[in-house]
Amino acid sequence: MSTSPSHLPDHRPIAPRRVSFHWRGTPLLWIPDEATATHVINVLHLLLPAGERWFVKVFKEALPLVRDPQLLKDVKGFMGQEATHSVQHSFVLDHLAHQGLDTGRYTRHVDFLFEYLLGEKPPFGIPVPEPEWLRFRLSLVAAIEQFTAVLGNWVLHAEGLDRAEPDPVMLDLLRWHGAEEVEHRAVAFDMYQHAGGEDPARYVRRILGMAVTAPVLLYLWAWGAAYLLRHDPQLATRSRYSLREHNRAVRKGLLPAWRELGAAIPRYLRRSYHPSQEGSLRTAVAYLASSPAARAAAGAVGRAAIS
Repeated sequence: MSTSPSHLPDHRPIAPRRVSFHWRGTPLLWIPDEATATHVINVLHLLLPAGERWFVKVFKEALPLVRDPQLLKDVKGFMGQEATHSVQHSFVLDHLAHQGLDTGRYTRHVDFLFEYLLGEKPPFGIPVPEPEWLRFRLSLVAAIEQFTAVLGNWVLHAEGLDRAEPDPVMLDLLRWHGAEEVEHRAVAFDMYQHAGGEDPARYVRRILGMAVTAPVLLYLWAWGAAYLLRHDPQLATRSRYSLREHNRAVRKGLLPAWRELGAAIPRYLRRSYHPSQEGSLRTAVAYLASSPAARAAAGAVGRAAIS
């Protein structure tokens, strides 16, 4: 079993920050003159509202299995952070709709994926025992969180985004979210290791979780980027997603490199792996201390405490 979170040298409490963002001044093309980079990143807003609500539901089902008091605290903090992420990304979807970019035809498929195909019971009457179905879904959450930690670490260091002079509110949302993903990067993995049964089945299921997650995420991301580019009402002509434009954005530092994302998979599959190896907690904490939205949320909490 993996190292208990309470025994990690850099362990810190996980707690939600009740942030808010004001979208009125954010343009649809929030990275100026970079439609592909803008909409590849915008796929986050398509996937995360339903996906992170699903994380919370799966963890709520698994809470009775947690016997480690520190892990239980971390899991509840993780659930609070993910619920906040879901809400804030939903507001971005509303903002896109107000600017004429309706995402409903795409997000209905995402809702179907999480609510039915990965719901509380196996779909289509598949005869999988309830405890095993829960363990499988926990393995998917852990695998997804591997990628969100890598993406979170990338956006915290993405100097190319700063050079492109993006909308500051959107950049703060992405970096606040990315910093919290790095902060809680080990919680889903620890939860799976704790509640995922005994080896070797637990390790085999971890491999299966990644084998399902990686190609499905790639497909959803490419489909989402293509959808957004095709339906963006402010582009002069209907645009198509292309690897050529994507790779151009990677070279400019506006998107993470394929190698950086792909290398996360073999790391995750090592038996000795633990997500505390991902990213820089120090960088994440430093950004959370400077984020305009996080600072405003902390100030509101402080004012409420003394009123």
